Amino acid sequence: MSTISTISELLTLSGSQYRVFDIGRKIDKLSKETFTKIEANQIPYPFPSQGHAFIAISFWQKPNSSLYLWFVKLPLDERGLLNLVARDHFIAIIIEALGAELNTSPNEQQEELLKSNPYHFTPPQYKLAYLNSLISVETKNKSSQYFSGALGYLSGDNDWQDWQSVGVQGLNDFAVRLSDKKMQKILVDALPHLPKPVLQPLCSALENVKLPVEVIDVLIAKFENLVTDKETNQTTELSFLLRSLASSFQHPHVVRFINALIEQPSPETSMSEEIAIVIAGRCWQFFNNEQQIMIFFELLVDQQELEVFQAIFKDLVAIPALRPLIFQCMRSPKRSQALSKAIGLLFQR
Repeated sequence: MSTISTISELLTLSGSQYRVFDIGRKIDKLSKETFTKIEANQIPYPFPSQGHAFIAISFWQKPNSSLYLWFVKLPLDERGLLNLVARDHFIAIIIEALGAELNTSPNEQQEELLKSNPYHFTPPQYKLAYLNSLISVETKNKSSQYFSGALGYLSGDNDWQDWQSVGVQGLNDFAVRLSDKKMQKILVDALPHLPKPVLQPLCSALENVKLPVEVIDVLIAKFENLVTDKETNQTTELSFLLRSLASSFQHPHVVRFINALIEQPSPETSMSEEIAIVIAGRCWQFFNNEQQIMIFFELLVDQQELEVFQAIFKDLVAIPALRPLIFQCMRSPKRSQALSKAIGLLFQR
């Protein structure tokens, strides 16, 4: 085991079946081929967050055996490539603690070694809930005990205000099954009625799902209705509705909606800091050309504090797919003086 050089090799030699997920921004499955290339530093990590790769690895050794989860946070270099020294250190800790028996319950001494692992992290509960639901579907296991209650509620079996018994895990079990036309119809009918305590965790789950057009249109309509109804303290709900569209970034209705959001912000929804952060942190895959990014940056410079612009700029420029477009934006003669100044201040100590 001491000659093992990659996490993929460690899992394969242990006889494990495994799945790898990025869970830094939202939850995206990484194919074994992609993960192998990442570990070989053949490609940069596609979804960096805060200078790190946040990875979840589920593994098991035979059908119906116990499933194990590792949450691994590994640093990236300035190019977005994996820090292999940190990766090798992580492997050494695992081998020292467990040897070849990755699927055994650790004893007290092994548990202590694993707890001292500096690369372990605990994901937020809403991400853990969706990951549990997704892995259950991926491994053809049953849904949680909370699914039936969530399904009954979303089907309108009870009063919409009678939500207290609806489990967040059940809402995630529902979200991962949205490829089912029946589930889509239930969601379309339910969305206009959902109170905030249900809508928000549901949107957190939906951000990981490629949505059908019927659901997209209802979510966008709900967002637009909230903008125009003049109620106060709607920013959080608006941000969750926007998050729900994150994995549907290629759909023309979503592209049109976000373009309108950044090109023609209304007086009621001038680009709030929370919405700007959601666009950058969750909906970054929407950006596919220099003009879109330029418009977004100009809006940030016009409506946000310099610190907000700088934080978002640094976050987006670290994403490999966006870096070339942002460099084009930095060199563009079309950028405003305000944007040029804000970018210049990034490079001053």
